[in-house]
Amino acid sequence: MGEADTLEHADYSRTTGPGPAGKPRSLWQDAWEDLRRNPIFIVSALLILFLVFISIWPGVIATRSPLDCDLARSLDGPAPGHWFGFDTQGCDVYTRTVYGARASVTVGVCATAGAAVAGTLLGGLAGFFGGWWDGLLSRITDIFFGIPILLGGLVLLSVLPSTTIWTVVGFIVLLGWTQVARIARGSVITAKQNDYVMAARALGAGNARMMLRHVLPNAIAPVIVVATIALGTYVALEATLSYLGVGLKPPTVSWGIDISAAAGYIRNAPHMLLYPAGALSITVLAFIMLGDAVRDALDPKLR
Repeated sequence: MGEADTLEHADYSRTTGPGPAGKPRSLWQDAWEDLRRNPIFIVSALLILFLVFISIWPGVIATRSPLDCDLARSLDGPAPGHWFGFDTQGCDVYTRTVYGARASVTVGVCATAGAAVAGTLLGGLAGFFGGWWDGLLSRITDIFFGIPILLGGLVLLSVLPSTTIWTVVGFIVLLGWTQVARIARGSVITAKQNDYVMAARALGAGNARMMLRHVLPNAIAPVIVVATIALGTYVALEATLSYLGVGLKPPTVSWGIDISAAAGYIRNAPHMLLYPAGALSITVLAFIMLGDAVRDALDPKLR
């Protein structure tokens, strides 16, 4: 059984150990207690907070402009005040590495949020109402799920006259919501069979109230797990598409663009590739570590 199947069939709705004053703790309280003692979560959260900080205020640690270049210093190595050296255009690699975080973090966070909302909405409705509505949405999900996201990006983005951060975000949401939808569907089906949902229905609660007050809060945990893990994947996907020339394009500053430009100079100027590739690897690793920590904290089967 794969990770998606494990998440789909896990029961996330129960409470766990005793809390203050002998009261039972909810899953969320128990998960937070686990996370705050998990060194992997602490390290990854600090890294991500730092990345978000430099994405919003890159000028705090990089005083130059990433587009301020001097061809006379093309391919020069590290020097005082320019610790990462220069690229082929004479641009400061350190500055471009710092500013490149903005595109990657923006794409990763916005694409994950969009895919999570779309997948939860469609999958949740399919699982809650069932019947022909479930059949229709499930078949639509299967169609989109069968399209490889990287191949889809090469086809769809290559025909566009120009691509921006929001174009890439929209593409990832278009093809990335399917896994969340499948997880949300299974989680909602499990949650709606619980006694408290049956009792609410017997007391005359409407579909909207049951979905928003009883089903969704107890079905959202596996969606959060999948979305958190997918964040790192989407950051890497944006860099891959930019590297292949169909994602972000200059003058946008992106790690994928800089890695693509450095590929032909790896022998003569390895510093051009080392720093943006290292920043990308650390970012993806931080998000994946965060996703693993959240998964371990929210999955009752691991307790």
